[in-house]
Amino acid sequence: MLRPSNLVAPTASITRAQREARNGHRGVAILLTGLPASGKSTLAQGLQAALFEQGRQSIVLDGDALRGGLNKDLGFADSDRLENIRRAAELAALLVDNGQIVILALIAPLVELRAVLAERLGADYREVWCNAALDICERRDPKGHYARARRGELPGFTGIGSPYEPPPQAALVLETGQLSAQQCVAQLQAWLQTL
Repeated sequence: MLRPSNLVAPTASITRAQREARNGHRGVAILLTGLPASGKSTLAQGLQAALFEQGRQSIVLDGDALRGGLNKDLGFADSDRLENIRRAAELAALLVDNGQIVILALIAPLVELRAVLAERLGADYREVWCNAALDICERRDPKGHYARARRGELPGFTGIGSPYEPPPQAALVLETGQLSAQQCVAQLQAWLQTL
């Protein structure tokens, strides 16, 4: 595909520094990664609610919501998973540049996929591993995906037909298989204070 070489992004009338000063915090992108049903979406929503109560500007980019809209044209082939992450990274970068705390709730199962986020977002990127054992995630199975994958109805489902590679150097590890959502959100909030 040819890319136009004459595209130039407009100069913003309000700088990132101005937005961050008004917000009282810096823009940052936090990836909550983990197996399906490890608690990513629940924690993303809990963290956003807590940040809202503190008057902090945040937005959740949830994998299911992105795949239902912006990325609805993508499947789960390797190339589609890569494009899904690339688009999420671009959207997150725009939001971070506007002073938002961006909470990405994405499986992002492979180290190489998370590297796309890290490369695009640079120093604004943090990785949080929602660590729950496969058997715990399967017991939770709120959408019935694990059961369908075990029956062969969802080929390539992460954790069953496709691997999940734990982050080797996550900024924070949340033991979502052992701790309550409230405990994990409290850990996230305490950790965010150090950024």
